[in-house]
Amino acid sequence: MNFALPPDGDARRTSVRSWMAGHPTPTGRELADAGYVAPHWPEPWGMGADPETQLIVDDELKRAGVRRPTNTIGIGWAGPTILRAGTEEQKERYLRPMLAADEIWCQLFSEPGAGSDLASLTTRAERDGDEWIVNGQKVWTSYAHVAKFGILLARTDPEAPVHQGISYFICPMDALGITVRPLVDMTGTHTFNEVFFEDVRIPAANLVGQEGDGWRLAKVTLGNERVSLSGAGALWGMGPTASDLVDEVKRSGGASDPLFRQRLAQVWSEGEILRLLRLRMVSAAVSGADPGPEASVRKALADEHGQHVMALARDLTGASGMLTGVGTEAIYSFGFLFAPALTIGGGTSEVQRNIIAERTLGLPHDPAG
Repeated sequence: MNFALPPDGDARRTSVRSWMAGHPTPTGRELADAGYVAPHWPEPWGMGADPETQLIVDDELKRAGVRRPTNTIGIGWAGPTILRAGTEEQKERYLRPMLAADEIWCQLFSEPGAGSDLASLTTRAERDGDEWIVNGQKVWTSYAHVAKFGILLARTDPEAPVHQGISYFICPMDALGITVRPLVDMTGTHTFNEVFFEDVRIPAANLVGQEGDGWRLAKVTLGNERVSLSGAGALWGMGPTASDLVDEVKRSGGASDPLFRQRLAQVWSEGEILRLLRLRMVSAAVSGADPGPEASVRKALADEHGQHVMALARDLTGASGMLTGVGTEAIYSFGFLFAPALTIGGGTSEVQRNIIAERTLGLPHDPAG
């Protein structure tokens, strides 16, 4: 692996710094208009940046203490799919406010009977002139209660083979007939929701791609989701990391128990393996090579690693780590309660291992039935 960012004098760095000098506290819209929210997206929404330029922009924004707008599902998952298959009108209408986080997005995929087996979804969309009428239910819909739009999978041809009768829609979340009910998880927070559709009318212009092509587009979305969920940090990039935990133990005087020391070494080693896998992916991208199986492997490893970090943090902090409040112990308390979601969200660990086995190792598919 040979990876190093260009020096300070690189013209791309000086360009970003010059822009930052004129925008010391940029708004989300200003960052979007400059192409800095998603530099790899094509112009005019991004910069059409190669991987190295994208990393330079990331580095300079971090140096300036500037955070990009937060709209994970929109920017990370919906946007790339609309770029791939959306009409020019859809791109013009949705991408700019998405990048600026002026309009938050959610993902309407999973159903009570269609989670990991997403192709078995039963939510229906029936054509009625210039509209589609949607009936059904979605579940585990993150941010549905604050979202302006959602990316919706619905069955448009119940007679077609299971993977061919699904279509992909942009769904206005304020449409008449949509009911959003909160699902409060054991962290005590409300992120997930149930969403019910009762004769919801969606304009025909909100179909993304061709009718019946939804499964192919769903794989585009899910591919971006799994890359996003394998970001740095033990909680899908939200932190804290294994190194954060080790640093906290050091500040607290260290760990004398040999078992705790062994577990600290284990989670730190796991974190380093994941960091190096990410660098291999970045290095391959910068050189124009295919990163190979690292992305799928890293997602599977990162999920269980996050649970290891949080379980160790719980054991190190003891009973006080289960208290709510502020500070480090409260962060790890939330993390431990949140950690079970890591091996479920974005595809269960079992599904991820099947993907690696079949698509990377070339092993036979599970027998039908």
